[in-house]
Amino acid sequence: MNPDSCLPHTRASVPAPCGVPAFDPLRVRGGRLRLRRALQRRRLAPAAVLALTAATLAAAGAAGADDLAAPPPPRPPAQERHRPPVLPLVSAPVRIADAETVRLLRPGDRVDVIAAPGMSPGAAGRSGEARVVASGVRVADVPDPGGTPSDGGALVVLSVPRSTAAELAGAGMTSQLAVTVC
Repeated sequence: MNPDSCLPHTRASVPAPCGVPAFDPLRVRGGRLRLRRALQRRRLAPAAVLALTAATLAAAGAAGADDLAAPPPPRPPAQERHRPPVLPLVSAPVRIADAETVRLLRPGDRVDVIAAPGMSPGAAGRSGEARVVASGVRVADVPDPGGTPSDGGALVVLSVPRSTAAELAGAGMTSQLAVTVC
């Protein structure tokens, strides 16, 4: 079969072959930029999903937080909220009746100082109960006993407010002082 017999008019409608004109290669601008944008979007997509999830959980948590949250602790009464002003501390040397007790002390220890009326010269004939003169005071120093004093006891230096130092000095003149470690 002749191929021209099927399509008799095809030859006449086909133009004559001609040459293709020369032209510069076609370059599409923004191709690389489009690729970068797509990569950035892929990086931003997980971040956006995480941000959306966090916001959803926060909103859900805030809505249901009333039944899950513990009640706030009660506020202390007004007198407990008021704190006294911090007083400047002074160093108060105090003679403690029992020298062996003083050997147990180290700088930084907290002690209570107790005054017991007794055998001191200023308290002759006095009787009474022991009282706490200073509570929770810090031991600043424990000096070495140079020699054994004739009246016994040992010296300890305490950091106390000025008013407490005056009370300790007065109690040391009229009573024997003892310490208890806090």
